[in-house]
Amino acid sequence: MNSIKIVTILGARPQFIKAGALSREFKKDKEIEEVLVHTGQHYDSKMSEVFFEELQIPKPQYHLALGGLSHGAMTGRMIEKIEEILNQEKPHFSLVYGDTDSTLAGALASVKLQIPIIHVEAGLRSFNLAMPEEINRILTDRISHLLFTPSLTATQNLKNEGFLHFPCKIVQSGDIMQDVVLHYAKIAKKPAFEVPHTFALCTIHRAENTDCLHRLQEIFSALRGIAKQMQVILPLHPRTQKILTQKNISIQGITILEPVSYLEMIWLLRSCKVVLTDSGGLQKEAYFCKKPCLTLRDETEWVELVEKRYNTIVGANQEKIIQHFSKIADNSSIEFCKTLYGNGRAAEIIMQTIKESL
Repeated sequence: MNSIKIVTILGARPQFIKAGALSREFKKDKEIEEVLVHTGQHYDSKMSEVFFEELQIPKPQYHLALGGLSHGAMTGRMIEKIEEILNQEKPHFSLVYGDTDSTLAGALASVKLQIPIIHVEAGLRSFNLAMPEEINRILTDRISHLLFTPSLTATQNLKNEGFLHFPCKIVQSGDIMQDVVLHYAKIAKKPAFEVPHTFALCTIHRAENTDCLHRLQEIFSALRGIAKQMQVILPLHPRTQKILTQKNISIQGITILEPVSYLEMIWLLRSCKVVLTDSGGLQKEAYFCKKPCLTLRDETEWVELVEKRYNTIVGANQEKIIQHFSKIADNSSIEFCKTLYGNGRAAEIIMQTIKESL
């Protein structure tokens, strides 16, 4: 077989962490050549040389530095620049992850050039079209050639939308984040601060919470209440920190940290008692680390976690958050099923399917 060239298009730190698992698999095979493109959609000062070395992630060959624009302007500029790279590299496939503007831009640039698209994390649906991510994932799925789903629910979503009649292949690979967590759990790193024996881990960054004063006030009122029962450790996104300061929202009693590295976050996840978050990825990572999770949103893409009661959707209601936290904190008998998202071999399955497709 001749070598297979794949251009992987990424836009944010979590996507690089996911891509690391598949990039490591690609490196084992001399028939696969991967070219990484970083759109720069999310500027992240922590993505330094140390970030790539510590996580054993290959550095991107292209960096477009296109962050800081509106959704439309940024997506348009990305399509233009990604098209130039695709014309230059002439890959057999383009590969995208998840649901960012970079994902959609990479897919649109590729389909216009008749380059088959691989979508990892296909089939996810929140059924909330007010979320930019929902639009991105639906459109990317529709024009992709290979759709790798993380769960049975995601596979069924595609079937319900008629994808069995489209010119594409659906493969339930399992969740590549499980590959990631299993890999990095072995080298997780304790943060350089005093960590109590029992604590709740929290993250807040989604615009639906940070851009709504009422929701943010309710969430932080709940966190201050929880902190009276159990220490709450909150690595705080700079944007959230800025809004809290501007709106004069109290963080009294909450242990606020600067953003931690991924290896430190895995250590905190494995050591905490409960997770509270509005992050999509952290909901699953909590499950992989066998921790109950309260989701500070009104819906989730990871419905199987809610159905199995590993995850509870509490929105931004102070009373509901505290009530469900107390229930979870008192329950130490949760049995975590191991196979909701595969068996930690998603990268291997994806690589083999790509090779077979040629």
